[in-house]
Amino acid sequence: MGVKRVTANVDEFTVPEKILLAAENLDKQGQSPFSAEALIVASWQKFPKTFGLKGYADQYPDSNKILSSIMGEKGLARRGWLVKMGQKMYALTRDGRNVVRKVMQHEDEPVLSSGGGSLKLNRDQEKFVNAWLDSSAVQKFEENRKAELTFADACRFWGITENTKGDALDSRLQVVTEMLAELDHLIGDGDAELSNGRSISAGEIRVLTNIHRYMEDRFDRHLNLLRSRTPSKR
Repeated sequence: MGVKRVTANVDEFTVPEKILLAAENLDKQGQSPFSAEALIVASWQKFPKTFGLKGYADQYPDSNKILSSIMGEKGLARRGWLVKMGQKMYALTRDGRNVVRKVMQHEDEPVLSSGGGSLKLNRDQEKFVNAWLDSSAVQKFEENRKAELTFADACRFWGITENTKGDALDSRLQVVTEMLAELDHLIGDGDAELSNGRSISAGEIRVLTNIHRYMEDRFDRHLNLLRSRTPSKR
């Protein structure tokens, strides 16, 4: 018995769902975060009838239609399905991924159940992932409250204190960088299941990596101040 493919009933998908599917395609291609322009083109290429400019659907996208669905009062960012990562830069959130999974499950093959081939992380990897996902920094990014981010939020994300100094600081930041790279390589294009029932994709790891890099840049002055302090000798 054949399985119906997602392309069979694309007309039944809502405009936001179609944009999310295009966003997921960008994410799978390693483009995370992606620009609003990239999402406009990806949405139009995937669904030209929906997102083509009137009278020129095969030639040009209707960028205003897509942008209003991303940034409007009821847009994907406001719904928490996309998170703004910078000037007109976006990434999928966990809620956005869940919407994609629900849409795909209606018409495509069922998602693997636990034990059906999902990757398992070791204890150290899982400890890092849970700490990051539960951090105030990630929460503020996902709620589009990046402006409210503080150095204390960044410290909790990195697992340091505002008194961590010199080599200890650089060592910890290096551990975070290497763990993110290790997880991205390990998960690939699939998902990893955590012992608490959560799952995480490589796309989400890339979002975490971008949050990490953003905070390193934003709080560069704070970090350099800590680096300049040498541990006191007794």
